[in-house]
Amino acid sequence: MSIGSRTLSALLLTTSLCLVGAAAYAQQSDFVSITDEILNNPDDADWPQYRRTHNNWAFSPLDQVNRDNVEFLQLAWSRTVGAGRIESTPLVYDGVMYIVHPNSVVEAVDATNGNLIWRYERELPEGVNPTGVNRNIALYGDNVYYSSRDNYLVAINARTGQVEWETLMSDDRVVSHSSGPIAHNGVIVTGRSCNPGASFDGGCFIMGHDANSGELLWRVNTIAAPGEPGGDSWGGLPYENRYHVSPWGVSSYDPELGLIYIGTGVPGPYPSIAQGRNEDDALYSDSTLAINIETGDLEWYFQHLPGDDWDLDNTGERILVDLPIDPSDEVEWSNPDIDPMETRRVLWMANKGGIQFVLDRETGEFLWADPILHQNVVLGVDPDGTVHVDSSLRHKEIGDTVIVGQRAAKNYWPGTYSPLTGAVYQPLHNSWLQQTSLEWAGAGMGAARISIRAPENTESLGAVKAINVSTGEVLWEQFWPTIHTGGLVSTGGGLVFGGDYSRAFRAYDDTTGEVLWQSLLNSRISGGAISYEVEGVQYIAVTAGGGSIYEGVIDLAPEGLEQPDGGNSVFVFALPASMRE
Repeated sequence: MSIGSRTLSALLLTTSLCLVGAAAYAQQSDFVSITDEILNNPDDADWPQYRRTHNNWAFSPLDQVNRDNVEFLQLAWSRTVGAGRIESTPLVYDGVMYIVHPNSVVEAVDATNGNLIWRYERELPEGVNPTGVNRNIALYGDNVYYSSRDNYLVAINARTGQVEWETLMSDDRVVSHSSGPIAHNGVIVTGRSCNPGASFDGGCFIMGHDANSGELLWRVNTIAAPGEPGGDSWGGLPYENRYHVSPWGVSSYDPELGLIYIGTGVPGPYPSIAQGRNEDDALYSDSTLAINIETGDLEWYFQHLPGDDWDLDNTGERILVDLPIDPSDEVEWSNPDIDPMETRRVLWMANKGGIQFVLDRETGEFLWADPILHQNVVLGVDPDGTVHVDSSLRHKEIGDTVIVGQRAAKNYWPGTYSPLTGAVYQPLHNSWLQQTSLEWAGAGMGAARISIRAPENTESLGAVKAINVSTGEVLWEQFWPTIHTGGLVSTGGGLVFGGDYSRAFRAYDDTTGEVLWQSLLNSRISGGAISYEVEGVQYIAVTAGGGSIYEGVIDLAPEGLEQPDGGNSVFVFALPASMRE
């Protein structure tokens, strides 16, 4: 057992028990342990991990709710969630819903009515803010895995809500876990967010812990060190002055290749001139990392944006599919050596800067890339995958101002992939960034920043797009006057569900984009939607209340659509009993 890992019996014998509080309101005596096979191929009724499956599809094969009857969908139940910035996606396994709250609480509730089964509430040390974004928890074996505000990985018994063990992941308070753990092959994988101006031994980092004991198995630092490949890409900066590169999203996993895939963010501080790193690439910022699940070895990487000056993170979900790749003439950049008859193991992703990429996930080979929204940062992508950035948009001196786009086309709001259509569906944010570089005193971003309207689709702050992964063709797109802030789910009923900043939770036809149903909730849709089934009833669930928002975005929202944070809740919908097959 690693240092910092403690069993429940040890906790009971030490004063550190005050750090953990859990009350078991009931027990699930028939709970079946969650195996790798269950996570790889879950029962149609369940949603056992953040994007439901290791490939991050967020697709539910359930079809009781479909194009023909979705207009009759109605509220089945709702439940209040604790205060704070809620961006979470519930999990459902065998009729139980597991919810992580933004105020250091995890609950298990009856997925048919929201009644409490057990509740875990963490008591934090003095000086630690109990509230903060936590987008997901993980289920594996007999446990729920939770990353706490005081930087512990906590294993909570899924039957009782009691703590089995906890492991200190980092004792540095400038590290946080806006996205939670993911379970892959007996390993609990965590990324994290690191302060833009904080120095670490190797920058920010990804960790793998043993699911049974909490023992640290491996750690991957996200900044290339001098003497290593990419180590000379930081403009001569000493290792200790290379900052940030946070892997704050979630990982996907290919069990056949034994690889996890996770994205990284911007170097810090944001304008390179503020730190003196010049225009170098700053590896491994804004990259996809392919990591061996057993050893933690970096098998390959692909950098989507060299030398990011503008916080255009590449941390969104990596969607894994097996398809022939044949980019259409609509695609702006592609690899001419692609064999369109060959089925490839591919990875799809998109970034804040408004570019989507498809890579071969075995090798990292570039296949195609295309703007997902109008942007001005990337000038081109070579057939070998080299990305060219418009250097005129970099800050030339302290105090100058640049305007770049997109600001955050693809942010934390996750999309979905439907095997019925071969398309990814993505919620998008259509605004640009006005950034002024500042003197940097060793902390902060080194910039003053506001959002401004994009020069294309100027009346639309948000969009949903459906894009064929094989060809890159846009199947449909819907532009909205406000930001599309919720994660999407696609279903076997030919539907895509998601919501936005105007409180609207919608069902789209997955082939046409037509809105077939809408419900106005209590506040903006800020978490991920899911679908699950209990006792023959299909449910659609989503969290709402308020999540991260950018400076100036509220001012850009049309009058009447401005929505404050608050009223955090889980809302669950189903068809009337008379209409269920």
